[in-house]
Amino acid sequence: MSGETNINTLLASMEPKLLDGDYVFCTFKDAKYGDHAELFPLAAYLESEGLTLLIKQDIADKAGLAYEAIFKGITLTIHSSLEAVGLTAAIATKLTEKGISANVIAAFYHDHIFVQADKSALAMQALAEFNN
Repeated sequence: MSGETNINTLLASMEPKLLDGDYVFCTFKDAKYGDHAELFPLAAYLESEGLTLLIKQDIADKAGLAYEAIFKGITLTIHSSLEAVGLTAAIATKLTEKGISANVIAAFYHDHIFVQADKSALAMQALAEFNN
């Protein structure tokens, strides 16, 4: 499998990048994949309770959708392997120390973390501590 697996390399080289915009998680009880494509979801996950979409806050607001919290996205720019062990745990532990929730989404090339919008600067500082 491609991508980095060494936890020390991953932590030292992750180079977190704060994404532009605010994001929200919205759920649709009777929806299926492909529904609500007009919302341009960044991510989708089908749970037993319904389809969860991660979308930009301004799009959710224009559509009149309900959401519970506002998040900022952080992408770890290192190409991490889906088989890497410990990266999510290390990040979650570091953010927990600062009182920040870590909503992690692993994609093929990178890991993405969605944190409370008002704590995004603190989250970036916390992640930078891995380079010290």
